[in-house]
Amino acid sequence: MTSEKGVVRALAAALTISVGAAAQTVLPSTRPLETSQDLAAEMVEGIHRFLDRATRSAASDRDRKWSPDFSSADAYWRSVEANRKRLATILGVVDARLPVDAFELVSATDRPARIAVGQGYEVLAVRWEALPGVFGEGLLLQPDSPPRARIVAIPDASWSPETLVGIQGGISSQAQFARRLAENGCQVLVPTLIDRTAKWTGPRGVRESNLPHREFLFRMSYELGRHLIGYEIQKVLGAIDLFESRNREHEAPIGMIGYGEGGLLALYAAALDRRITSVVVSGYFQEREGLWQETIDRNVWSLLTEFGDAELAGLIAPRRLTIEASQGPNVPGPPPAPAPNADRAASGRLVSPPVKSVRREFDRARRIYEQLGSENCALVEEAPAPGTETSLQLLIGARDLRPDAGDLRTVSSAPDRDARMRRQFDQIVDYNHRLVRDSPQRRGRFWAKADASSVRAWKDSTQVYRDYIWDELIGRLPAPDRPASPKTRRIYDHTDFDGYEVVLDVWEDVFAYGVLLVPKGLRPGERRPVVVAQHGLEGRPTDLADPDVDHRAYHRYGARLAQEGFVVYAPQNPYIGRDRFRQIWRKAHPLKLSLYSFIVGQHQQTLAWLKSQPFVDGDRIGFYGLSYGGKTAMRIPPLLDDYALSICSADFNEWVWKNTSTTDRYSYLFTQEYDMLEFNFANVINYAELATLMAPRPFMVERGHSDGVAPDEWVAYEFAKVRRFYNRLGLGDKTEIEFFDGPHEIHGKGTFDFLRKHLDWP
Repeated sequence: MTSEKGVVRALAAALTISVGAAAQTVLPSTRPLETSQDLAAEMVEGIHRFLDRATRSAASDRDRKWSPDFSSADAYWRSVEANRKRLATILGVVDARLPVDAFELVSATDRPARIAVGQGYEVLAVRWEALPGVFGEGLLLQPDSPPRARIVAIPDASWSPETLVGIQGGISSQAQFARRLAENGCQVLVPTLIDRTAKWTGPRGVRESNLPHREFLFRMSYELGRHLIGYEIQKVLGAIDLFESRNREHEAPIGMIGYGEGGLLALYAAALDRRITSVVVSGYFQEREGLWQETIDRNVWSLLTEFGDAELAGLIAPRRLTIEASQGPNVPGPPPAPAPNADRAASGRLVSPPVKSVRREFDRARRIYEQLGSENCALVEEAPAPGTETSLQLLIGARDLRPDAGDLRTVSSAPDRDARMRRQFDQIVDYNHRLVRDSPQRRGRFWAKADASSVRAWKDSTQVYRDYIWDELIGRLPAPDRPASPKTRRIYDHTDFDGYEVVLDVWEDVFAYGVLLVPKGLRPGERRPVVVAQHGLEGRPTDLADPDVDHRAYHRYGARLAQEGFVVYAPQNPYIGRDRFRQIWRKAHPLKLSLYSFIVGQHQQTLAWLKSQPFVDGDRIGFYGLSYGGKTAMRIPPLLDDYALSICSADFNEWVWKNTSTTDRYSYLFTQEYDMLEFNFANVINYAELATLMAPRPFMVERGHSDGVAPDEWVAYEFAKVRRFYNRLGLGDKTEIEFFDGPHEIHGKGTFDFLRKHLDWP
């Protein structure tokens, strides 16, 4: 019987929409909305088109970030120092490394550190501490005589050090460039990289997952202003520190060679550190406009606004750089999910860099070298395997290499690869845990200049913080550059209100869309308060605005507010379309943008249009959002003063823990919502700080006891800071929290009272 009633209601709603559309009833001063497209899906695609254009133009726009002085090598180095520092920041290479006095031998009672012997060198299992508790670990190929060069040879993430050296099979002898360098008198260090398997990212009893180790550590680190790439660079540069100290005893050039993920690290590390005099990048270098399609652990916030691979090469110039166009790693996607519902990993794959793309990017890099009068930039094409004879000769400055000896002899068992990988994984997790623990102190230092001595002082002193959050965490787009050109059509003719679909232009291909509910019986000249009622993940405005549909999460709260006499606007937010909307994050973040960059602009245009309506009181516009709409409540009203208040429902919690916990099943580390990540968030703000930016405007939290977003204790802990702050400013009556006995849903009791009180509506 219940399902029959639901069908009747759905048919009635469809008839209402159909009749309204046919009649083309529109709001005054608007054009008819005549499209039959799915406007939510078209919104997502429009943002994609916007980002595709921005990505294509990124390379030519980068020049504005650079002021190179080509008059000399030293002058050039100084002129690009600011670029180098920004690169270090976005890679998370921001922590002071520990001094490395010597490589530690890794051995056990049944396995010595010396595991193999080759012609003129021995192979040792070693480690070195780069950051407190974070060790590099791998193999050291130590020559019998003073080395002709000191080289860090970095394998792809799918190769072990033993594979690159030739102790274990899996690659051709030609690709074993670490061994070939040792045979030619070099001291060679081969570090272990975090691999792409998923053995330890779905803890039993927490939540199963197929997140590759690299993605898991990337997610956790990103929120903390760190990066897996940065941690691995720190390990590599720790080895360079040691090489440099050994050069005081015996001078030898320091070089680096890497393949695949190792090529990425070699390129970045050499761009950051001038002590590396020669570098070979194999199976990686190319145009980077397709970064969003690669594995997510390669995503770097704001990278493409300043750096392509050619610009990174420019930070190496005029030192020796050899680009090897070898067949790169092939990674078709994340590992298979261990259970039907355990596919949590982000989409992304790696394919071999197309030769044409390598050539085009190399040509850009070579032009930088030419302006410095340097011929040290070389391209080795059609390399059958990484580490060709030509590349190795250029790396160590040798005319010829000795013939391949191929006589490596194992003298003891190799290190346990799984145990070593687990150590490498856990060390980064533990380091991140320490960063999480100390993040409140770092946020305190960041906010030290905010003056809470009075409401006016707070408002004035925190504008710089609002700007920073908008610019550096969310990503700021220019203000909307299109006239709104509103288009509307009536879809509801309810006893108490009329409902209209509304479309407003914002930027090229980007529009705002929503449903406006206007109470009937308005007196001439009467202006009503507005509630902007925001749906959650995969939602639509009609989920909360349709008077005949009782959605389990929204309970018609938009329609109910309209029946109380509020004007209600329910925007369509672009978090709809499953992975398609999340790919916006993938495209936006390298451009220093996010999904919320577009949402802010949509709200700017919407607020301006709402305030122009004769029935709207522009000083009484409140925001009330659930779930993903609650995330919007935490990010948009604090930035836009036109919102008179904000209510966060079913989302407010300790956001840093939410994104970094490795033990709680509701942590975003174990779900598909990688779009939650905001670079360096933990060191700048948490939800309490965002809420304080609402002051002196009212702010409220709605929380169901059985809501699985986070436990009550997390919510109460974070809100206690908000309550204390509002009380300190004498604004205690302007902030509230309501707990209710229910799940992830709109309760609509205390929040409705809050709206009536603070929007001054009886």
